[in-house]
Amino acid sequence: MSSEKPSGRFGSIAWSISWSFWWRKFLSWLFFDLLAICCVCAALIHGYNQTLPEGTLQAWPQPTPGVTSTFTSSSNGKDLTDIRYVVATAEGETYEFALAEDVIWLWPALACVGVAEVIDLLGIWGDTRRVRRKLAPLNELALRADELGRTDLTSFDKIETLEQAIGRASVDSPQVSTGDKDLVSIEVALNRLLRQMQEAKLQQMRFVNDASHELRTPIAVIQGYVNMLDRWGKSDEAVLDESIEALKSESEHMQELVEQLLFLARGDSGRNALHKVSVNLAQVATDVWEESAMIDKSHDYVLGFDESCRDDARYLVTGDVAMLKQSIRIIVQNAAKYSPEGSAITFGVASTGSGASCSVTDEGIGMSPEAARHVFERFYRADNARESGSGGSGLGLSIAKWIVDNHGGRIDVLSREGVGTRFTITIPR
Repeated sequence: MSSEKPSGRFGSIAWSISWSFWWRKFLSWLFFDLLAICCVCAALIHGYNQTLPEGTLQAWPQPTPGVTSTFTSSSNGKDLTDIRYVVATAEGETYEFALAEDVIWLWPALACVGVAEVIDLLGIWGDTRRVRRKLAPLNELALRADELGRTDLTSFDKIETLEQAIGRASVDSPQVSTGDKDLVSIEVALNRLLRQMQEAKLQQMRFVNDASHELRTPIAVIQGYVNMLDRWGKSDEAVLDESIEALKSESEHMQELVEQLLFLARGDSGRNALHKVSVNLAQVATDVWEESAMIDKSHDYVLGFDESCRDDARYLVTGDVAMLKQSIRIIVQNAAKYSPEGSAITFGVASTGSGASCSVTDEGIGMSPEAARHVFERFYRADNARESGSGGSGLGLSIAKWIVDNHGGRIDVLSREGVGTRFTITIPR
């Protein structure tokens, strides 16, 4: 194996690249200088010709018959500063112009150009540093590859050490450590994978525990009323009516909870298919507003935008109509649940440039900033929501967020305790 260091090789490569660019730049400047001198000489000659008697030149540089124009030098070309432009007419008259002297007279401008060119050409060192910075990742890769190439792979000690470290690790203790610096990158990848597995396990355990807790309550209530029916309901009509009403309410609550759990389970497994079409979000919001106002007479449902928005292309988004309605409906039901009777629940829409948004604002109990950060977690319920005794499983907003996320959108919450809450759903086009 070559003993040459990769960093040295990359340094010479950076210099070679910069040098090749320097030569191209030098030739470009040289061509520019020659072209500029030719243009200056042509402009001066044209100016000289304008001072000649009328008729001397018909169309420069084509002279009138009998008229000659030449370039001469008293030093036979040895002194470039003595070059003159000479025009001789047919009548024997001669006109001389000090071409070289006039060009030299422009030396300040030529000097400025020359200084700029030199400064530009001296930039080769800066170019070399920039090339080296760009090649730094490749240099690092080469160093790592060189180090790996020098490693003795004939011994299986490292592999055995890694195998033992993996054997000691578990989902409950996600830490692989061998103490070997050559295996650090593998350890990092394995530890990241184990942490993800641990988080998935904890999430599953929390989900099962919360689901069991939520289902335990309605089952216990149903069991209690069934026992009461068995003892007294056969002869006492009041007990019978109370038990039947309670059983209906709790069974409906349990059915809702199970349906929500099934929805999230299907979503986690990718079995909730979305049928996306172009839809006006203002129209969807209006539909939910109409049905909410018809079903719930205890709140004042306010349409906070003009109905003409339903025909406005600015509010067009791409989404599943039924799913979008369900997400807005969940938020509206939440607002009604935690708002006093007679309070207003306001619907709003806005165009966001890349899509549209729908907001639902209530005048309810609100949430603390800490609760607002966790409000979309499954089975989470704020303390004041639990104290209100309004029921609920804590899954509705999780479902709404799942729907919005799978539309490529986002759902935001702004809340203040004692003032109210505003949820905003944003869906892209």
